Amino acid sequence: MTRKGEMFRGVTVALVTPFKDGAVDEAALRQLVDEMVAAGIEGVAPCGTTGESPTLSHDEHDRVIEIVCDQAAGRTKVMAGTGSNSTAEAIRLTKNAKAAGADGALVVSPYYNKPMQEGFYQHYKAIAEAVDIPIVVYNIPGRSAKNIEPETIIRLAEIPNIVAVKEATGSMDQASQILAGSNLTLLSGDDSLTLPLMSIGGSGSVSVAGNLVPADVKALVDNAASNNLEAARQAHHKLFGLCRNMLSLATNPIPVKAAMQLLGKGTGEVRLPLTPLDEQGTAQLRETLQNYGLLD
Repeated sequence: MTRKGEMFRGVTVALVTPFKDGAVDEAALRQLVDEMVAAGIEGVAPCGTTGESPTLSHDEHDRVIEIVCDQAAGRTKVMAGTGSNSTAEAIRLTKNAKAAGADGALVVSPYYNKPMQEGFYQHYKAIAEAVDIPIVVYNIPGRSAKNIEPETIIRLAEIPNIVAVKEATGSMDQASQILAGSNLTLLSGDDSLTLPLMSIGGSGSVSVAGNLVPADVKALVDNAASNNLEAARQAHHKLFGLCRNMLSLATNPIPVKAAMQLLGKGTGEVRLPLTPLDEQGTAQLRETLQNYGLLD
């Protein structure tokens, strides 16, 4: 089966938003995009969970997407995070992302409101009808408080420009049901589940770990896509410890930003209500990076 969102096959890195003295560090953000391009990453996703979108002002949100689109300059695809728990705000963000040159929009399920399934459907339908851009449904009930049920996602697949789902429920059954019941492209929203999801028909990932080790994440996905199972397993096992140990220390993106700081990439700053990794967590993170071979 040809899937609708094949343009997003491969690895899309969920970019952190670098801060310096409380403001968006535009130079560091541009450098991060260049690093992803150099690693051969197929796409980047600004203003998602990892990009701390909840604490960006509306102007900052638009500006971060504009910077990433400008710096990518067609060298890698931009899947801009444009979700909101307000349908009108999600439409506004998505329109601005399209105007900035984004290749697609990553639209998280409406959080806090806890809509009914019909509400989820009408939310995404309204965005898709208002903005002619490929839309990726981002389903992460652990953060949004409610699951978009597979039946609803399969129904959404009938809308022409809804092309993919970022699957972050942790349920292989849900992923299987979506793949069997629709022609949507499925992307893993959890680095530790990328290989299992690709084994049932997923097409890649939206990766947090890619901020640190983009080439290793790409090796896993490329080998899985090429049915080079042993090499994909080796890459999975290598990444598994890094991903699980790092992300168990604190809420994403606290650990990945701390790791980048330890590796000399950025200040590690996060915005309240997120707080920096504590001393014990930093020691554990340093050990994890050493075990992976990223630090001496």
